[in-house]
Amino acid sequence: MAKAVKICLAGEGGQGVQSVAEILAAAANAEGREALYIPNFGVEQRGGVSIAYLQIADNAIGAPKFDKADILVALSDRAVRRCKQYVDANTVYVYDTSIEGVEKDVPQEGEAKKVLAIPALEISKNELHPRVFNILIMGAVIGATGVIPVEAAKAAIEKKLGYKFEQNPQLRELNFKAIDRGIELMK
Repeated sequence: MAKAVKICLAGEGGQGVQSVAEILAAAANAEGREALYIPNFGVEQRGGVSIAYLQIADNAIGAPKFDKADILVALSDRAVRRCKQYVDANTVYVYDTSIEGVEKDVPQEGEAKKVLAIPALEISKNELHPRVFNILIMGAVIGATGVIPVEAAKAAIEKKLGYKFEQNPQLRELNFKAIDRGIELMK
């Protein structure tokens, strides 16, 4: 990887964007790569806009924050509006199809490298479980960027959630299905 991959994840507090960034950073570190994760959120635990800035590279990462993202994932209408400044012609822009009223705020043709509307919330509710929505999003990030191997992500999930998996082994399968399903969405 010649340069750092700059990832911006944004949503409402409680949607799991910070957890996704933390797990991706841990997976990158476990692979011997550099990872820098900066959380940004208000004082509310739920209900405020939550943004995670993440960079992953093979070499040292210079500055913690960046001007433009290589991939930006927006999971709410307020996140779509708040993160417009991080998009340029080289950004892959991913947003959930359940977000309403953002047609004018989503990058238009030529403003982003690619704009992908994915039914992540619908899939997590109807095929999996709403609790794995964020893991499905993590799969989408991996599928769109190839920034870390899926095996590394699954190992990082295992490390973070292993105690829950011991209590309920079906959760492991559900989380791993969610990450695989997110990757599929990007194909």
